[in-house]
Amino acid sequence: MIIDFTLNAYKSLLQDLQKNAYVFFTFEEYCTQKSECKAKQKLVILRHDVDLKPENSLQTAKIENQLGIKATYYFRVIPDSNNPDIIKSIAALGHEIGYHYEDMSLYNGDAEKAIKHFEKQIEYFRQFYPVKTICMHGAPQSKYDGKDLWKKYDYHDFGIIGEPYFDTDFSDFFYITDTGRMWDGYNVSVRDKIPVHQDRWISQGLVYHYTKDICKAIDLGTFPKRMMITTHPQRWTNNTIEWMRELLLQNVKNVIKFLIKRMKKSISSLH
Repeated sequence: MIIDFTLNAYKSLLQDLQKNAYVFFTFEEYCTQKSECKAKQKLVILRHDVDLKPENSLQTAKIENQLGIKATYYFRVIPDSNNPDIIKSIAALGHEIGYHYEDMSLYNGDAEKAIKHFEKQIEYFRQFYPVKTICMHGAPQSKYDGKDLWKKYDYHDFGIIGEPYFDTDFSDFFYITDTGRMWDGYNVSVRDKIPVHQDRWISQGLVYHYTKDICKAIDLGTFPKRMMITTHPQRWTNNTIEWMRELLLQNVKNVIKFLIKRMKKSISSLH
């Protein structure tokens, strides 16, 4: 069995990217420094979705800080993600903090209640950092897509300048995420994917399963030069017991997400 998704593996990935002349931007920097981004030949927008276990995010934030890297950390409002002390610590390390919103799911699709909740959470997270970007939480168990909130409202009205799924040029940037505890988990992902471009990337052979596959491609010079990398730090640990627990839990989740996708596809085919 290949041991992947350890903090050691994560650090090696970052070091490999640095060794091969990639530079790192937060998502806020990408939104505010477009001309500088265009001038960079090799660029990584580094994003973390803090779904659970915020203490793991503090560990990845410390590793990045040691390497001189800044990243973006999106926190949910639920207690399993929202730890004020950890948010403060990550911000103090120079990282960007943003809101990992799921207001439509929390309010069962009631957009009016959801937007009021959204505004309160933006104010809350701005205690720790001058939040300028947000990112949708996939919430695979929910029938509500968080991004649908912006069919009725405009996040720019709340001082937000960017949302990765709306404001990243994926014709220029490759997207890779550890959803499903693998780097090619788009088949089990309900919402954390870029459907318009995914087939093109697959046809180009840009498919990686393990972290070592990415590192090999980086060293060979075949990995894309411009990308957004998204991780969920709860999956990354050097603790053996936690590592095994996350592996087993994610395997169960992947089956559930696969069944949800099949069910949605079957329902849509009936209409």
